[in-house]
This record gives sequence, C-alpha cells and structure tokens, in this order.
Amino acid sequence: MFLSVFDMFKVGIGPSSSHTMGPMLAAARFLDRLRTSPFHAHGLRASLHGSLAFTGLGHATDRATILGLAGFAPDSYDAARAEAALHDIRLQRQLSPPGLGVLRFDPERDLIFDYGPALPGHANGMILRATDAQGDVILEETYYSIGGGFVLTARELADSTSGPKPPRADVPYPFETAAEMLAMARASGLSIAAMKRANELRFRTPDDLDRRIARLWQVMRACIDRGMAAEGILPGGLRVRRRAKGIHDQLLAERGLNITAPHTINDWMALYAMAVNEENAAGGQVVTAPTNGAAGVVPGVIRYWLDHVPGATPARLAEFLLTAAAIGGLCKHNASISGAECGCQAEVGSAAAMAAAGLCAVLGGTPEQVENAAEIALEHHLGMTCDPVKGLVQVPCIERNGLGAIKAVSAASLSLRGDGQHLVSLDACIETMRQTGRDMHEKYKETALGGLAVNVPNC
Repeated sequence: MFLSVFDMFKVGIGPSSSHTMGPMLAAARFLDRLRTSPFHAHGLRASLHGSLAFTGLGHATDRATILGLAGFAPDSYDAARAEAALHDIRLQRQLSPPGLGVLRFDPERDLIFDYGPALPGHANGMILRATDAQGDVILEETYYSIGGGFVLTARELADSTSGPKPPRADVPYPFETAAEMLAMARASGLSIAAMKRANELRFRTPDDLDRRIARLWQVMRACIDRGMAAEGILPGGLRVRRRAKGIHDQLLAERGLNITAPHTINDWMALYAMAVNEENAAGGQVVTAPTNGAAGVVPGVIRYWLDHVPGATPARLAEFLLTAAAIGGLCKHNASISGAECGCQAEVGSAAAMAAAGLCAVLGGTPEQVENAAEIALEHHLGMTCDPVKGLVQVPCIERNGLGAIKAVSAASLSLRGDGQHLVSLDACIETMRQTGRDMHEKYKETALGGLAVNVPNC
C-alpha cells in the first residue's frame, strides 16, 4: 500500500483526526453508498463505540458525526455554516445531505454513545444506519477510524489484517521498512526525500505535487500565527487558558535585552507547537501531522528551523515534508499512529520522529543520519500513554506537542553529531511501539479512564 505525503498530512479541523475528522469522513462514505443504493431512506442513525464513545464528547465526535451526515467535509469546513446547520438540525430533527432529500435525524435519539465493549475491529468504531418510513434498518455499515483521518469499513479492516498481503506499491522505491529505505537510498544514491518524491510523481505531476505541498505549509503557518494571536479560554469545561500569545509576547519583549538564557530557544520551539494545538483544541483548521492530537510537532519544528536556524530557506520545505512523510508512513504501516490503539507514543512519538527526520534532512544529514534522528525521537516517547483529561485534546496534549518538538530538534542534532551508525534501528523501535501498544491497558489508550484523566479534577 502506498502512503502519500497527502495521506500523512491532511488539511482538516480540530480537535481530533480519529475522533472528529474520521467520523465525518465515515459519514461521507455512508452517504455516498446511500446515494447508489436501491433503497429509499427516510432517516439516519449512528452509534459510537469504544474510544469514540468514551471520549467522543470531549473530541466533538457527536458534532462531527452529525455534520458529516449533513454533508460537511473536513477539508472544506466552514465553521459559521456548520454552527447554523447544527442549530437547524437540533431544532427541526432532520437533515438534508446533498442528493438525498430530507431525512429524519434526532440527535438526542438517533446518535447513541455505546459505553459497552468496543467493536471487535478497532478501539474507534461506529455503526451508521439508514431507515425506511417505518424506522426499520435498510442499510447498515460499520466503520473504524484508525488514526490520522484514515477510515476503513469492517470488511476493509478485516481484509487488511487477515487477508493476503497486498502487493507492493507500483512505485520506483517501494520501501516498507527503514532497512529497505536505507538500502534503496544506498543503491540509488538518492536522499529519502528524492525517493519519496519519485514515488509521489507516479500519481501526480510535479506542479501539482509542489502546489499541494506548498498549501500544507501555508495552512500550518497560518495555524501557528492564529494560535500566537488568540487569547481566552479553550472550550470544553476545563477552563484551560490559551498561553501561546502570552509566551510569544514575553519572548519578543526579551529580544535584544541580554537577559535570556541560551535554553530560552526551547521556549520558541514549544511556543510554535503549542500555538497549533491550542488552535486544534478550539476546533480550528489544522494539518494532521500525522494526527490532530500531534499536529503541532512538525510545523513547530519547521517554524523553528525557518525563523531561527541560519541558512534555512522555504525552498527546502518540500524536502522536509517528504522526508517526514516517509518516516510517518513507516510508523503507520508497521505499527500505528492511533492513540486509541497504541497510546500517545503513536501520535506525538511518531510526530517527533517525523519532525526529527525532516530537520536532519534539511540540515544536511545523510539517509543513515535521518533514520537515526527518527529512531532517537521515537525511542524516547516509547510507552507514552494517551490519558486526556475530560476526554479533551488539551491536557496533557498541548504541552506534550511542545516537548515533542524540543525532543525532535534534539534528536536531529544528536544524529548529526554521529555518522548514522547506532545500536537500535528505527525498525526495532517501531516494532517495540507496536508491541507496547498491544500490551498497554485500555484505560491508557484514549478512553480517559486512567492516568491524568482520573487524577486531575475535570472541572
């Protein structure tokens, strides 16, 4: 299976790629199926299971599901129009997705949070149903939101796990492990970014690739800027204050006063990442990198590189993002990027590995040093749980992105001090993440049933 740079980096909305974007995309798929169905639907129903139920309210899964069934999509989301649609749906108890007419849907009755055992395929499961005039089910589909905005039906998930192994992607450099990636780099003499670019060009033109990569950074940078300008309290009830603007103002005021310690540079790294995740927590537009919960790490490191590192140039942004996407693809293909499946090691850990690899590449690292940077960053997130307080993507998520960015920069710097030779391979680290996630107790995997989620007051 080929994982594009645009699979790992998607423009969407906060606060969660798996709990907000995923359900919205699943709803869109269900509507598409309904449009080609021979049955005439009169109503819709939805049930949320596992982590989608336990932390669904904090992650706005209810809103995302309703809006998805109404025809909204993450990449074209209009907040004002969405609020108006939600108001009308709750008032009229019906929705009108394009091409399907008016359908009965009472959010109080037809959207169910099922707090029983999770569905068998994945911790993030949902069932969508269409009903006839009598309320009988005429069409039903189970979807799993497997992290990073990726959605599979139950059949697709079963085929991917128990069916025959799919053939290698029809691309020039079809690496599925870090070891293969390095071997192909040595044989071709190309960088990781150059190989990834060649693979991307199998499916799109150079102009289209460059244009879409440029848009990713445009959205990322705009998100950082909004986060550094906004003030107030984040929604959800925890009364978490936005901090990015205050930190930014302090750092600007200290410039040139010779009163700051060298380690203050860490505050800039954390600032950029935290600004993104405050915007994510507020339901703003972000780029999955590779998820919403970890969306601040990669853009935070890019902004640090561009604004603070001598010689940095936007001309090399594509090299950074293509390298990062290659590493993120390895994490997803061989383990997971889902907090509900493997804890936050799969989200911020994978994001830090991606950011470290991208930074190492644009600082002149060899493929071996890039792989080492990714391994260092991921290794030191192993075992990290996902325990969001009140199910919100705020505590510890926002600060965790800031520290993830700092770790990524440190990992890239350490790797550049060596020659790429090291004891623990990236493949071994990714496999360790997979095994650790499998063994991790469910209460530490985005259910808000353990860790900080039960030891910090929810009000």
